[in-house]
Amino acid sequence: MKILVVADDESKSLWDFYTPRKLKGIDLIISCGDLSPDYLEFLVTMSNRTLLYVRGNHDTVYDRKPPGGCVCIDEMIYNHNGLRIAGLGGSMRYKESSDMYTESEMTSRVNRLMRKTQITGGIDVFVAHAPVRGYGDLDDLPHRGFQCFDSFLSTVKPLYMLHGHVHKTYSRNFERRREHPSGTVIVNAYESCILEVPESAYPEFGNTGVFLYDFYCRNGRKFKGFNRNPI
Repeated sequence: MKILVVADDESKSLWDFYTPRKLKGIDLIISCGDLSPDYLEFLVTMSNRTLLYVRGNHDTVYDRKPPGGCVCIDEMIYNHNGLRIAGLGGSMRYKESSDMYTESEMTSRVNRLMRKTQITGGIDVFVAHAPVRGYGDLDDLPHRGFQCFDSFLSTVKPLYMLHGHVHKTYSRNFERRREHPSGTVIVNAYESCILEVPESAYPEFGNTGVFLYDFYCRNGRKFKGFNRNPI
């Protein structure tokens, strides 16, 4: 699966100088936050692909203008053709905002999401706005990562964690990819990057081995009012 991941700054290449070939072959688009709703709407329209997003700390504009045609996966798990994708937006709280959280508040959100991973038999991709504490974050409070994300990765062990928030221009030590001790590959998606996940790396749709979840995926569309996405 070929995934376009975007975060923080709108890519001039994709927006101002867009050509159809730039989205050719893309199967899914994921936003890690802090992007204009108009930009996300443009990408989903031009690509005709599913676009999943979490909110960044500067996305309060979504309260009055959410990106049309896109799917918010905050505190949810979305199954895209077998790939189980979980989301937790927001950053460390450094002022009053609905998209900022204390470590304790984010820990509560992580625990709620952890319970949902038991229903789905795990996840393959974790999407956040903020990084993990100690993995590409900065020491100042606004750009500090969450310690509870470290515990989450250690327990759930997704293939990838995608985040934004720490711009390439903020640090001379910027790294696009880092590896967590759990084996999870952490990707800072600042502006844009391509993530290719081989189909052999995640379960086929409806074949996780968790009976109720697999039944839910395979049969959800057969029942009125029963939506398989998101959980």
